[in-house]
This record gives sequence, structure tokens and C-alpha cells, in this order.
Amino acid sequence: MGALRKIKTKRRTRSEFRGKKFEICILTPNRDYDQVIADVDSARHLAQYKASKDPEDLPGLGQHFCVECSKWFESDYNLKAHTKGKNHKRRVRLLQEEPHSQELAEAAVGLGVVENWRGHIKRADNAADKADKMEMAA
Repeated sequence: MGALRKIKTKRRTRSEFRGKKFEICILTPNRDYDQVIADVDSARHLAQYKASKDPEDLPGLGQHFCVECSKWFESDYNLKAHTKGKNHKRRVRLLQEEPHSQELAEAAVGLGVVENWRGHIKRADNAADKADKMEMAA
């Protein structure tokens, strides 16, 4: 028995495995959730976004637009088929959640306004807690 021979085939990279469809998804940026929520809440914000795009460059001359997914479609038929699909329903479900805000981020760290057991509103800063502990110890 001889030695095993080496494989002389070219190894493909990960991006070659993914294909053209993956590259298109990466190259077309989607709007963030906070921007889409602002579009849903404010018609002025949505009109400002639509005005920034040239209708001649958009599919269907920019007439058929899904606000939740921030996508343009070629025809009304395609838009209706999209609204029945899984990706649209998933996006709508994500948009129903409360968007992240600075108050939520501070509350997660332990900063912000917290109700204590007496029902009073108290600021839960670390410095204030340390000062209260020092006063109680004295």
C-alpha cells in the first residue's frame, strides 16, 4: 500500500459558496428599525425619505412601496404577494415591539428612575446609593 495522494483541487472560499443572491442582499442596505418606526409614525418622515429617491431609478417608478420593509415593488400584484409572505409578517412582528431608547439602556445598567418600596420615585444612581449608605452608617 502506498501513501495517500494529495488532493489537487482548488478550495473555494466561503463567499463563493454563498453565491450571487447573498451578495445582492449585502449590497442593498435596509433601513434600520428605528427609521422604519419613524416612517410608520410620521407621514412627513416617510415623505422626506421617498423624496430623497429618484423615481426613475426605483422599481415600478416608485409607485408600490412597503413601508414596514422599506422596499419598492414593480407592480401592485407583487406588493400584495409580499404582504402575505413570511418575511413581511416577521418584520411587522419585530416592529410591534418597543424600540430601544436611551432610557431603556440606562435602566438595564441600573441608572434612571426607579420606584422604591414606599412608592416614591427615586433616582437609582450609584453615587446616590453610596451616599445613602454612608449616611445610614454614620
